[in-house]
Amino acid sequence: MALIEAFASVQLHVWFAALCLVAVVYKVAMLLEKRRVSLRNMDAFPGPPPHWLAGNVLEFKQDGTDLDRFVELGKQYPYAFPIWFGPFACFLHIHHPDYVKTLLSSTAPKDEYAYKFIESWIGEGLLVSNGQRWYRHRRLLTPAFHYDILKPYVKLMSDSTKTMLDKWERYAKTGESFELFQQVSLMTLDSIMKCAFSYDSNCQTDNGTNTYIKAVYELSDLINLRFRTFPYHNDLIFALSPHGFKHRKVCRVAHSHTAEVIRKRKETLKTVKQMEQVKAKRRNLDFLDILLFAKDENQQGLSDEDLRAEVDTFMFEGHDTTASGMSFILYSLACHPEHQRICRNEIMEVLDGKDTMDWKDLNKIPYTTMCIKESLRLYPPAPIIFRTITKPMTFVDGRSLPEGSHFCVSVYGIHRNATVWENPNVFDPLRFLPENVSKRSPHAFVPFSVGPRNCIGQNFAMNEMKIATALTLKKYELIEDPTRKPKIIPKVLLHSINGIHIKIKPIEP
Repeated sequence: MALIEAFASVQLHVWFAALCLVAVVYKVAMLLEKRRVSLRNMDAFPGPPPHWLAGNVLEFKQDGTDLDRFVELGKQYPYAFPIWFGPFACFLHIHHPDYVKTLLSSTAPKDEYAYKFIESWIGEGLLVSNGQRWYRHRRLLTPAFHYDILKPYVKLMSDSTKTMLDKWERYAKTGESFELFQQVSLMTLDSIMKCAFSYDSNCQTDNGTNTYIKAVYELSDLINLRFRTFPYHNDLIFALSPHGFKHRKVCRVAHSHTAEVIRKRKETLKTVKQMEQVKAKRRNLDFLDILLFAKDENQQGLSDEDLRAEVDTFMFEGHDTTASGMSFILYSLACHPEHQRICRNEIMEVLDGKDTMDWKDLNKIPYTTMCIKESLRLYPPAPIIFRTITKPMTFVDGRSLPEGSHFCVSVYGIHRNATVWENPNVFDPLRFLPENVSKRSPHAFVPFSVGPRNCIGQNFAMNEMKIATALTLKKYELIEDPTRKPKIIPKVLLHSINGIHIKIKPIEP
């Protein structure tokens, strides 16, 4: 009897092993077929030859030269070229406005392959959702960015900026070089919490490393690592790895921050049933109010899961994207004192002795606005956008790709494309004079994307960048530190591996 049971057990193990082998063979066969189809589809698009296993990943070192390497490849391969991440994932890398117009003017959804790695962090919010879910959420959230909602934010943004600038007084006294990005990140987090969530976090003055900011940095690093490491594309392998463990741990930190913000607001609104009552009580609605009260045509609001996803998305995008853009704006002005002086003169005239910005002042600083746009051209906060097409697409030069093809739009590459921009690496804000803008394709400058899925918060971000730039230049002269040039890399957003450093001097009254 024992012998029979042992034999049966061996048989079971053999059958299980055989089943696993069949599953592995089937999976490998599917991947090989996917590779064959991708190679065939990309036949019309020459590009850098990929390694059979690593693809093109080994060519890019994450050392501050990768984005410029893409620009150089763009000179060799006009319009677009394929890039392989491992042996099976192939993306057509676009770096010309004519191709961008075709792709981003369509309803092509965000690429699930690329954006799925961020989904465990920010959920299926506007950044990553597709189809009817995205369309419904976009309609529900649009009122949160009406100018009547944005107007009161100007004072709050000014207050957050002034807190940051007061902290900088010690650098002005010593003349020492200091790192911008972490300081600006705290300011933009402080600002987003006050504006969008009516929540005073004190994150700029708590004298400690903000746990949420730290979590955002770590999640960006981990997502970037996962995208570049082919075995980590598998959910199970990543989950069982040390990096997967760390990812889950840091996600819990970010989610607890968001949950606390939502919990406190729901407590506040327990006795308030109508949006009008909130407005009467607090004078102004914020982003979270509109999320909580939003209803579609069927009088259905956002579920708790949807609510958290949109808050997580806006919490991340509303502070980290702006922090990246703002840091490089100040760095650019430090490197170009002649343009900085013109901006400062313009700002001083508009503010006329005031220490804060008003809503009406935002449109009275055209030269400063052109400098902001020129910095966003050279240093776009979102340097790459991913899409997947749901139907065949033919481009301006006659080349086509079938349904299901993957794309990465190189915003950095488009903004530095020498066939579009004269002397593309030169900081020249006059490119954005109205007469010069009219001569260019509207798809040549896309820091906030373009088309149906453009950035819903771009006016919020532009307002904050104008306010922070104006108040900074009013108080300090920005000075380049030539010994510490930023080494920029594309993570989830544009970052510098060695920080962004400047020096400052107080402006004499």
